Amino acid sequence: MPDASSPPSRNQSKTPCRQFWDDIVSKHGDRPGLVVKHEDDLHWTFRQFGEEVDRLCRGLYDSGIRKGDRIAVWMPNNSGWATLQYATAKSGIILVTLNPAYRQHELLQTLALVDCKSLVFVPGLKSSNYSKMLLDLIPELEFQSPNQLSTQILPSLRQVVVYDNGAVMPETAKMKGLTNYRDLLFGTPNLAIDGALQKERLTINNRDVVNLQFTSGTTGLPKGVSLSHRNLLNNGLHIGDRMLLTDKDLLCCPVPLFHCFGLVLASLAAVTHGAGLVFPSQSFEVEATLRAVHEERATALHGVPTMFLEEMNHPNFAQYDLSSLRTGIAAGSSVPIEVMKNVQTKMNLDELTISYGMTETSPVSFMTLTTDALKDRCETVGRIMPHMEAKASGETLPINTSGELCTRGYAVMEGGYWKSEAQTRDVIDEEGWMHTGDLATIDDHGFCRIVGRCKDQISRGGEKVSPVEVENTIFQLESVQNVSVVGVPDPKFGEEVCAWVSTKAGHKNVTLKEIQVFCKEKLAHYKVPRYLVFKDDVELPLTPSGKIQKNVLRERCGEVLKLTPPRP
Repeated sequence: MPDASSPPSRNQSKTPCRQFWDDIVSKHGDRPGLVVKHEDDLHWTFRQFGEEVDRLCRGLYDSGIRKGDRIAVWMPNNSGWATLQYATAKSGIILVTLNPAYRQHELLQTLALVDCKSLVFVPGLKSSNYSKMLLDLIPELEFQSPNQLSTQILPSLRQVVVYDNGAVMPETAKMKGLTNYRDLLFGTPNLAIDGALQKERLTINNRDVVNLQFTSGTTGLPKGVSLSHRNLLNNGLHIGDRMLLTDKDLLCCPVPLFHCFGLVLASLAAVTHGAGLVFPSQSFEVEATLRAVHEERATALHGVPTMFLEEMNHPNFAQYDLSSLRTGIAAGSSVPIEVMKNVQTKMNLDELTISYGMTETSPVSFMTLTTDALKDRCETVGRIMPHMEAKASGETLPINTSGELCTRGYAVMEGGYWKSEAQTRDVIDEEGWMHTGDLATIDDHGFCRIVGRCKDQISRGGEKVSPVEVENTIFQLESVQNVSVVGVPDPKFGEEVCAWVSTKAGHKNVTLKEIQVFCKEKLAHYKVPRYLVFKDDVELPLTPSGKIQKNVLRERCGEVLKLTPPRP
């Protein structure tokens, strides 16, 4: 059902990202644009940021990358990543975002799927040696010339660019076919190249695909989601509007740019409002995030609930002044009310918002306001975004009736799944409704409650159990720091309820009996957990963007409890 109670909003932008970007740089040139703490405390104004984007546009064009070509980024957060986001949009190049956790097979699979012409990577990060993986995959890099690659395994790939993040890997020096990122940057304007670029830019349409993102893969193989200028730019605009962002804000972004959380909810939401971005570290580091907020006086902070929990539980938390914080976004899973209260009181995030969506919807389709009641920000994902529609189930259901959530509007992926019309038809019906796979209710004020995944829902003896409901109940126990509920195999009921629990420092592990007694007072008997698994037994499996991989957790809990055979 459409939301009739959202506040007034601006009209959709009909301009391509490149035109909007130029307008922002012109209007906010002297304001802070980008801060990268792990790159020698780099600080750029929007004017400096814009100059770097233009230098990269020229370099990419000079090296043979054209409008419509695909360039993949296989890196953690850095200034080069941010520059690529806007340089590709300004040039009509399609940016392909790759998860830094991808291994060699996944890298090959994704590059081949979208016929990438260029790849940008860092030599290594933590225990990952990307240079070795790349050389093993493309041995021709050892002897071929830069920007002139020719390989059997990836026939479309012509260029591999290395971005120096300080990681020293011996394989990097062996690859003579690499292009150094810094060598791509044209220091001064070039009349011939600038003229050619301007001619290409005039052909860019706001409905053109500008970004290919891959679904997180928590329930299957990644699929390439084709998103347009119209999809992403408008979503960023409306997200920033709901956060009440202005050019006085500075948004701390510890979430990854390869994911829509970093690319849209952070980068585009900030930039479209003239707000600056802060990258505290290459990938999420608790203390680096706290330090960045403290030193830069950031006013906004994003994260999934587990990130906020880790920040508040860090032993040095009290050393950092977070009083500058005002707003931010918590996404990825629901935020228990006790956690939200602590975030507000301990981190000063009184105006923290909640958002919901999926990569296929650019990604945000529902979001709370900064002024929504605490209960609505914890128990719901807010109301439908401007210029979007929503309904529960294939047919529109009555108010407060559970069904599969469907959304429709500008944010639904413009190009569907890359090279897969059949998979696209599986999720977008003939009337344009995107079937999310989530079970939800919508109340008479337009607030949406996510009650579970269609596939995550536990079926116990014919009774349906929502993991979210059980999780929110267990979270009320004082000793519980984090909880995730899954269904595990049972010979009698088909599935039984299993709770994975981690306890707060200084607290004894809660017992299964304590959980059962507590839950029986608040839940129907069939929703009460029969099994309990602790963090010491099974590490919580997360995607790099912080989402819990329920299918993996279900499998591991079953193995620990000896309810399913171990993996070979």
